[in-house]
Amino acid sequence: MLKIAWWQRLSWEVMISGSKNASLPIIAASLFMDKVTLNNVPRIGDVLTFLEIIKSLNVRVDFVWNTLKLDTTAISLDNFNIELIKKIRVWILLLPILLYKFGEVNIPYPGWCNIWKRPIDEHLRWLEAIWYKNFDWEDFVRLSWDLWVGDRVLNWWFAVTATENLITANVLRSWKTTLALAAIEPHVIDLVNFLKKAGADIEVGFDHTIIINWVKNLSKEVEYSVVSDYIESGTFIIFWALCSDKFIDIVNPRVEDLSSFLLKAKEVWVKFEDLWNNKLRVYNSCSSLKAIKVQTNIFPGFPTDLQSPFSILLTQAEWISKIQEIMYEGRLNYLVEIEKMKGHPAILNPHEALIFGKTPLRATTVSSWDLRAWVAMIIAWLIATGDTYITNVEYIDRWYEDIIGKIQKLWAIIERVSSEA
Repeated sequence: MLKIAWWQRLSWEVMISGSKNASLPIIAASLFMDKVTLNNVPRIGDVLTFLEIIKSLNVRVDFVWNTLKLDTTAISLDNFNIELIKKIRVWILLLPILLYKFGEVNIPYPGWCNIWKRPIDEHLRWLEAIWYKNFDWEDFVRLSWDLWVGDRVLNWWFAVTATENLITANVLRSWKTTLALAAIEPHVIDLVNFLKKAGADIEVGFDHTIIINWVKNLSKEVEYSVVSDYIESGTFIIFWALCSDKFIDIVNPRVEDLSSFLLKAKEVWVKFEDLWNNKLRVYNSCSSLKAIKVQTNIFPGFPTDLQSPFSILLTQAEWISKIQEIMYEGRLNYLVEIEKMKGHPAILNPHEALIFGKTPLRATTVSSWDLRAWVAMIIAWLIATGDTYITNVEYIDRWYEDIIGKIQKLWAIIERVSSEA
């Protein structure tokens, strides 16, 4: 359990960490090569667990600070850790690489997340579409090699992880692959840029088309820096708009990836300034916020991962705001925790809610429903009166790198306490 015991108006600056969503598919794609050095990799729970799985493939892993070095020259399936696979969904990113390397793999079904029971059916369908054979058992899936030779056009309805897997599955496949209705989120583009640096021939169109032209080989050795996390940037913009003394500077803000979010932030009267030296200055705006309507969408629309933190911002806006969450049916459930803090949300249906403001939030014990709702609870704590406690703190280390440490450096006091406190 965590407790915010005391805080004052936050000040100074914060550095945005590398993107988890970019790091994981890039780490997986690195297994195509012999030796890879990745800079700006966040040290968070999902990355560390993923690396444990990769170590079980007899890959040498050296992870010092935020620099990750991988040596895959001895890769094998002899000690593949399927127990870890059962606990984390991101192992799915290894599928195309393992099939390409070994021709066949037996895998258990993955663990799930709380916002949506995301099956692996879509991944099995695209593998079958390029002629991998799938044999399905109750708890395991067996896939074997029989790769299609020739041009293919594939439609995948903006699914992010499926797009990433299709890119890696086809980067060394003969002939040309066209991905229609592909996801083009910043972390997908970062995977493309990594593979292009390794010698891949990939074209991205902003009509959500990705064309992968066959190359015979990728480079044996590559060094690459992972992009900063635009979702973390958006989260800290909300933090500072509510909690800063006068202003706070955000370093590596990825402004170019936040166009829709920044338009909505400006509409709600959040004040910020692009300093043009890789910094964004965010001013305290809590006295002037106004209600708006927000609808999440695929990139470049408003990110679903920023919906819950943005909702905390809207609790401090005058009048009634409306949220439309079109991506995930369970992502509004965290609003019951805001109600515990004497906020006034109203869930209309699984995809729509109203936020009545301006509402002073009061301290209590709250829980976290998913990774993004967890950080929304921190923001709520910082504007609430009294000591606030949060349970389900296992989310803390999974997504945001050292977020508690970053906030503590900016004059908030947050401490871990026992559940009996």
